[in-house]
Amino acid sequence: MSFIGGKLKLKGSSDLPGVKKKKKSKANKANERALAAKEEDVKKEGGEKARDKDAELMRELHGYELEQRDEEHDRRTEAEKKKEARMAKLEEERLRRFAEKSHRERINEFNTHLSTLSEHHDIPKVGPG
Repeated sequence: MSFIGGKLKLKGSSDLPGVKKKKKSKANKANERALAAKEEDVKKEGGEKARDKDAELMRELHGYELEQRDEEHDRRTEAEKKKEARMAKLEEERLRRFAEKSHRERINEFNTHLSTLSEHHDIPKVGPG
């Protein structure tokens, strides 16, 4: 096994010559202020113009923009669309059923279910007592 001794060298430590932490430039701070001002303008305006400005701001800040999913650019197949619609409908139905009963009603229903089960499902006693 080859092992090179010595202590761990960290980038920000002061005992390393030539390695320094990067500092933010003043120009970068000015850009951030300008982008913050643009963000406020975007928040003040509404509608599609704001969405376009959001995309432009994202492009300026991070160098990319998120795709907006349109109906014409949807690449899902018909089966995928039907499945997603069916899953959304089932989820909505499940939530509706869940919201109909209170916690107390659900507990009472569960207790009646447990009382109808045979003794085979009971927890056995273990040990003396």
